[in-house]
Amino acid sequence: MTLAGHHAGGNADSGWRSESRIAAVIPALNEATSIARVVEGLREQALLAAGEVIVVDNGSTDRTGEIARSAGARVVREERRGYGYACLAGILAARDAEVIVLLDGDAADDPDDLPRVLEPLLKGEADLVVGSRALGSRARGAMTWQQIFGNHLAAFLMRAIYGVQVSDVGPFRAIRRDDLLALEMREMTYGWPSEMIVKSARAGYRYREVPVRYHQRVGVSKVGDTILGSLKVGWRIISTILRYSRWTPREHKKLSSREASR
Repeated sequence: MTLAGHHAGGNADSGWRSESRIAAVIPALNEATSIARVVEGLREQALLAAGEVIVVDNGSTDRTGEIARSAGARVVREERRGYGYACLAGILAARDAEVIVLLDGDAADDPDDLPRVLEPLLKGEADLVVGSRALGSRARGAMTWQQIFGNHLAAFLMRAIYGVQVSDVGPFRAIRRDDLLALEMREMTYGWPSEMIVKSARAGYRYREVPVRYHQRVGVSKVGDTILGSLKVGWRIISTILRYSRWTPREHKKLSSREASR
């Protein structure tokens, strides 16, 4: 059950493709205090020399978009609130990209980990690469206890239901743009990262985790710092994991940018 032959048995283009057109997509909501650090850190990476950084301003009421643009990013505005809406807007805007990198705009993800996240994908060893904070390092206090518990539960369910060796549902990840569009993503809030992993498993994509660093965020968490907010996010994630256990991809078909944006 694969969308393309290379998912089942190795990619014919197995060499390191450092010339692949890469777009880093950063969903951002009121991240004026951190967004410049993230954008500038990414622009210093050699792998993005021929690519671009796209910041999706998800309805900020501060100067997030203005600061991101000054730091060298292309800014896309997405007024529909939701993590998934923001991610999708950036992906559709990156029409010329072959590879999409996703990371958060609060400076918790480390741009210096970009080569590590991209390496398995560009070498043709994986189709979806996720940066694992569990395998890497996490600054004290970077995640609340409820976030840690919910993350462990989500990873356990993915291993049990889908057989994917998930240790962390981290935001820092890389995937080929066509492969991501072919997943026909539907969870437009906080279920987006989990949906990507479980649908990738159902589609036969090769999954890989790499260790990454996770720092204290700059600013205030939008939901994770309250128990009620964490419960809402947790329920969204768990329901997403369960919902797609029987999802079947459209075989041998990849959506083009034009089809996806209709």
